[in-house]
Amino acid sequence: MSDRRKAPVWLVWTERGLALAALLVVAWVALTAWGGVSHGHPLYPALLLVTVLGAALVGVATWRGWGGARTWQIVLRVCAAVAGVAWIAAMAWLKPFSATEPALAAMESDEAVAVTETSTQIVLQPTGEASTVALAFQPGARVDPRAYAAVLRPLAEAGHTVVIVKQPLGIGFLALDGYAAATAIDPSLEWAVGGHSLGGTVAALEAESAAEAPAGLLFFASYPADDMSGFAGTVLSISGSEDGLATPDKIEASAEDLPADTTFTVIEGGSHAQFGAYGLQPGDGTATISDDEAREQISDATVAFLDSLAS
Repeated sequence: MSDRRKAPVWLVWTERGLALAALLVVAWVALTAWGGVSHGHPLYPALLLVTVLGAALVGVATWRGWGGARTWQIVLRVCAAVAGVAWIAAMAWLKPFSATEPALAAMESDEAVAVTETSTQIVLQPTGEASTVALAFQPGARVDPRAYAAVLRPLAEAGHTVVIVKQPLGIGFLALDGYAAATAIDPSLEWAVGGHSLGGTVAALEAESAAEAPAGLLFFASYPADDMSGFAGTVLSISGSEDGLATPDKIEASAEDLPADTTFTVIEGGSHAQFGAYGLQPGDGTATISDDEAREQISDATVAFLDSLAS
């Protein structure tokens, strides 16, 4: 008879509430960031689907009275509810910063640049004379990879192949094979690796662990996690004077972990989010120059950096 006892009402309604919350979070993500979800790595949309299926299952189970009411079963259901709260919070937090214009327009192929997109990469390739130097690029945390198309497209227009990595869940630490996958596109090229924010930190880790060290390392508002002063390649650090995340003080302090001949370029008036096109970012400073001005300076400095690797 004990197996047929009903679970406490508060537990049943808690489970129903969590199921509803899960569905609302998925709906919110889909309505506000579907472009970033559908054009990112497929792991996140797969987990959103799992969330919907799990919520539906919980809803059906509570209405049908499934699940035991013994003490150990109630404890197990409470633990599952706590895990559900954490899962729902994670799904909400992982919502990407979706790309905006002019990045979306930069994703279109034309007579100068061919743009191809797979589930794990965005590739910008020059259609004309190509350089022998290419770039593998890691996005910032939870940033739609398309957001960097506008700032990186001038590199392809200048002859450099660019591969933007699509990171699982938008987290660079889950894409430590991004550089290796990019170089596999054309091993005959001389590759540099770089990234924005957390992506730059991940790029530095890849540069250290790569079977064949990259010719260059590029930081967009970023810095390495540990000492890279012995790195043999060329290093360029581009930062913004108004960056509220990778602050000028942090960039200055990173010089101790980088080779003595590292070039530091400061975009006066630039902010953290101006290294891509994905809107405002919490914690960032206020830019005092336009997005177009910042993007042009960042692109010009990066093209010059890659050109120098080819000379």
